[in-house]
Amino acid sequence: MRAVLDYCTGGIQRAVPAGTLVLHEGSKTGHLFVLLEGRLEVIKGDSVVAVLSEPGAMLGEMSVLLDQPHTATVRAAADSVVYEFDDAAAFLRDQPAMALLIARLLAQRLNVANTYLADLMHQYAGQGNHLSMVGELLQSMINLPPSQVSPGSDRQSDPRI
Repeated sequence: MRAVLDYCTGGIQRAVPAGTLVLHEGSKTGHLFVLLEGRLEVIKGDSVVAVLSEPGAMLGEMSVLLDQPHTATVRAAADSVVYEFDDAAAFLRDQPAMALLIARLLAQRLNVANTYLADLMHQYAGQGNHLSMVGELLQSMINLPPSQVSPGSDRQSDPRI
């Protein structure tokens, strides 16, 4: 994750006091954040699902890449410092190496999730309870149609508009 910090020179360093919300689940900001120091909690609903403390940890990348609202709330668990990129999409276009790092991170997360689900499927296959549905879940994940993506330059009009 520290390799990400090499690409953050264009970001604005922002101090985030403990207890401050950095991202709100359901909002859409277009911002990308990279943790420089401190500790952040990722909250889904009412549950803390992750604690980020490694410099270079990213926040908001899925929202930016999918052009969707943020899927979790992020709160500073301790005084922290982040790099903030207001126009993350433009930043990623200008820094393809950073986009590749994010793609690798997301592929790694997907690999871990798929491995875990495959293990569950193997453990509970043929049991006839709700856990045996893991195979169906895996199949539906694998066969998800891609969202409409229109890679092109900023000068090209978007055919969806």
